[in-house]
Amino acid sequence: MTGITKCFPGTLALDKVQLTCEKGKVHILLGENGAGKSTLMKIISGVYTRDEGTVWYDGQEVNFTNVRQSMEAGISMIHQELNLLPERTIAQNIYLGHEPMVKGLKGVIDYKKMVKDSRELMDRLGLDLDPNILVKKLSIAQMQMVEVVKALSKEVKLVIMDEPTSSLTDREIDKLFEIVEKLKRDNVAIIYISHRMDEIKRIGDCVTVMRDGQYIDTVDVEDMDLDTLISMMVGRKIENMYERHYREPGKVIFETKDLSGWRFRNVNINVREGEIVSLSGLIGAGRTEIAKAVFGDEPIEHGSYTLYGKQITRTTPVKSVRNSMGYLSEDRKAEGLVLQMPIKENLVAASLTKVFKGGVLRSGPEDEIGKKYVAELRIATPNAEKLVGELSGGNQQKVVIGKWLETGCKFLIIDEPTRGIDVGAKSEIYKLLDRLVGEGYGILMISSEMNEVIGISDRVYVMKDGEITGEVTRENMTQEAIMRFAVGGKERAVNE
Repeated sequence: MTGITKCFPGTLALDKVQLTCEKGKVHILLGENGAGKSTLMKIISGVYTRDEGTVWYDGQEVNFTNVRQSMEAGISMIHQELNLLPERTIAQNIYLGHEPMVKGLKGVIDYKKMVKDSRELMDRLGLDLDPNILVKKLSIAQMQMVEVVKALSKEVKLVIMDEPTSSLTDREIDKLFEIVEKLKRDNVAIIYISHRMDEIKRIGDCVTVMRDGQYIDTVDVEDMDLDTLISMMVGRKIENMYERHYREPGKVIFETKDLSGWRFRNVNINVREGEIVSLSGLIGAGRTEIAKAVFGDEPIEHGSYTLYGKQITRTTPVKSVRNSMGYLSEDRKAEGLVLQMPIKENLVAASLTKVFKGGVLRSGPEDEIGKKYVAELRIATPNAEKLVGELSGGNQQKVVIGKWLETGCKFLIIDEPTRGIDVGAKSEIYKLLDRLVGEGYGILMISSEMNEVIGISDRVYVMKDGEITGEVTRENMTQEAIMRFAVGGKERAVNE
């Protein structure tokens, strides 16, 4: 790709960008959210058409105007945003658009073959799921793995992976990287977008850095220095990524008592004022299910919890907000935001009584709240009128945080706070969380990113198969200590 330029109304998304990818190699594409990486990939895959520039693919100049053209040419893309049909089965999603047909019967889908082939593909990837299950019943991590299977269900020459590991555990990541190595051996070209620096050295051959819609440089992985790479990516040096000021915590504000629900049982954990307490464990351990039950999105089957001295056995999201609890869900786009609405309207979505008086919307308070959080949280936007869907992932997450801060909630449950967020935005989110606990907030964090858990947590509860198997305190916090509890059985001691 040479001289690629793409404009959207009011935005120059790509400015004369170049990119070269070879067969049998993994080409890492690196840059902050909003740098133009996904836009560039959507031009390759036919989602967008370029305004200027040239694309050569497999020896020929091409101009794909739709996704089917790129698919037929052997290009497959795993999108960062899940691109599945929730009301269809796994098998139907995997073979969407290229379903196997019954021989001799035109237009009749061979469902038995589709299910059989789907199961074989999933077995190759180590995904133990029934192909007949509806996608809506899967977790985010399972959906992500289905996206990978879907991309590899066709004969491919070029695979584009946009943040494919953002919701995966270490075990699932290992399996994915085995598939990447196999694709390399089969002479498939791979473009891999990631914000995780440890992945670059592990699977990458070369790295192209983009910033603000422009090409910065391409370097071999063997020759790269991580600090230099980050500076190229963000245009500044980031020091002390995981910034925390550890303080003596205050009183217990949240505590569970033998809490049981869907996929978890007999959970006993607590959070104090001024603490970030993490729930760690492999995907499917029951962490998100605990969060949803506590917030009232799923039922509590047994036990209770105490929040600011009030014992609760049954609740709803509305009651939880009134009790000073906020919940930042794992899937911010589907559950945390309304993408087609402006920033300011999203910021007041959980505290509408402040802008509706007597059933009438008062635009004045809404405008003030929008201006306040755009400034305080440093949301990168010209104003609060901009649609949330047009923001980068990091800025969208800031809007979700602002929405809950505006409710006055002092206890926050945050599920995957930096999923799909670049290194610069991550640093800002960590500083914001540190500031909040310094002001007396209590935070229960769920994260699959081990460096994040170790970097900013005061304490960590580890889960396996729906049970708490251990607690790790700050002075004993290592990856080995956490993983021992995540993969092992229940143990008596914690900080040995």
